[in-house]
Amino acid sequence: MASSQLRVAVVCRSNQNRSMEAHHILNRRGFNVRSFGTGTHVKLPGRTRDKPNIYDFRTTYEQMYNDLVKRDEYFYRQNGILHMLDRNKRIKPRPERFQNCQDQFDLILTCEERVYDQVVEDLYSREQETCQPVHVVNVDIEDNEEEATLGAFLICKLCQYIQLSDDMENEIDELLLKLEEKSNRTFLHTVCFY
Repeated sequence: MASSQLRVAVVCRSNQNRSMEAHHILNRRGFNVRSFGTGTHVKLPGRTRDKPNIYDFRTTYEQMYNDLVKRDEYFYRQNGILHMLDRNKRIKPRPERFQNCQDQFDLILTCEERVYDQVVEDLYSREQETCQPVHVVNVDIEDNEEEATLGAFLICKLCQYIQLSDDMENEIDELLLKLEEKSNRTFLHTVCFY
């Protein structure tokens, strides 16, 4: 299967760090990829752990960037948030919420179990129209810059395995097992239908 034919979605909570790093890597490798969040709002770290910066999903990455520069440019540059937003705005204008997307994918990769549960629940709640299968796979990735990069490369490796597969439907379980052994990680996997 050609990388441009495989329709991939990567989903985390706020469509900021983990999903966007994977989006960036997969896009550079020629994959047909989109990224999403499942939260009700977009949350970015604030000056204290209990006071995050909260934005609506309609807020652009540029607007978030400018807002944080006004609040405390030095702080948000030092903690990497401005760098992350700069990367994000070069990929797409704003974060997107998975539950608001009606597009169909072949493979949806989530970055934590809670997000996986939300994606599967959303897919089950939709009316089945085409009965086209979509594989939902969870790759647990800690929400920090280093783990987001490592997780993005792991997600890319999985997509490359599937790309080289002759029959994704019958080979995905074997491919996941192979990658679990190589990465020493466990993946959740289920099939839903559109």
